[in-house]
Amino acid sequence: MIRHARPADHAAIREINEAAFAQPDEARLIEALRAAGDVMFELVAEADGAVVGHILFSRLWADRTELIAALAPMAVHPEHQRKGLGGRLIEMGIETCREFGAHAVIVLGHPDYYPRFGFSADAASKVSSPYSGSPAFMALELERGALAEPMFVAYPDAFSEV
Repeated sequence: MIRHARPADHAAIREINEAAFAQPDEARLIEALRAAGDVMFELVAEADGAVVGHILFSRLWADRTELIAALAPMAVHPEHQRKGLGGRLIEMGIETCREFGAHAVIVLGHPDYYPRFGFSADAASKVSSPYSGSPAFMALELERGALAEPMFVAYPDAFSEV
């Protein structure tokens, strides 16, 4: 089951991210984004009544008016990885971004994983950010042509503080 995260999930979300990434940086990022009010939404995956996966989307500040979302981070507890939960979180997250009115989603992620969901470095080629140029910097248009023209995006401060 995938649902929106609740405050009662925060401890489990921290544990999942620390376990999945084997360090606390992503958990700190999540908490900093929440504290700054920069979270668009968070989803969790449950298995047997326990939270075992998490994904967060925040708003990127663009030099245009379109809403651009950042996917980061996404984690599944190691005991539940390789079962499709991460993929389902990403798919539901993309659909929720559409419902929020986002025109595109940008991710800094594994270049062999995210393309299966439609993300590509090519789609991000006209987007300038501190992460531009990396093969891990990928984008997905939710509205056709949203990334056709050059744009600059700024990440929330939490991304540079953690």
